[in-house]
Amino acid sequence: MLGLGVYAIYLAVRAVVYDEAGRVQAARNAKRIVALERKLRIHVEPNVQRMCVRRERMVVCLNGAYMTLNVVLTVGSLMRLYFRRHPDFHRLRRAAALATLGAQPSFLFFPTAPPRTLDGFTDTLRELSGLDLDSGIVSRLYDPIAAMPSIHCAYAIVTATSLRDTTSNPAVRGFALAYPPAVIATVIATGNHYVLDAIAGSVLGFAAVRLGSAV
Repeated sequence: MLGLGVYAIYLAVRAVVYDEAGRVQAARNAKRIVALERKLRIHVEPNVQRMCVRRERMVVCLNGAYMTLNVVLTVGSLMRLYFRRHPDFHRLRRAAALATLGAQPSFLFFPTAPPRTLDGFTDTLRELSGLDLDSGIVSRLYDPIAAMPSIHCAYAIVTATSLRDTTSNPAVRGFALAYPPAVIATVIATGNHYVLDAIAGSVLGFAAVRLGSAV
């Protein structure tokens, strides 16, 4: 019920902003992020993507990871704790919910188109994997102009915290440490997020974990 409620709020925000005016504003905000990154000298996304698309099979795998693993691992890690009646379940469930809710003001007031919609980028999902996220039933299940902050990166922090704090297996703990950087690399290589999105999403994830523990 909590998960569906949070998702309903997310879709409600999408319904408000995802129209012609919202898409125009999202494109404008995307250009603002690019301009800011250039000033900060961190606009590396085009070069990273050009380097990656030379390895088509690798990018196809990254596309699959972008579409599935984030949700599967986030929900799966919480299911694991729930079925084990782990005492950390509730704080990490709160963290996941807070990460989602914390992004909604930005999605509402600062809708942002992803890099793959701009000149100089490749829509790897459409061109290499044949998936069009901006049309059909898929576009109705998520917000196509909600790049800032990156929910993928926020969830990665929550999932990594869940794995790190609830296991003593060295391999799993090592995976937990590597998982957020891997997600950041994936969302940039596939043209779905900017460096600033990844930073903002990671900060949101850390804040959600802290607040979820404090409540």
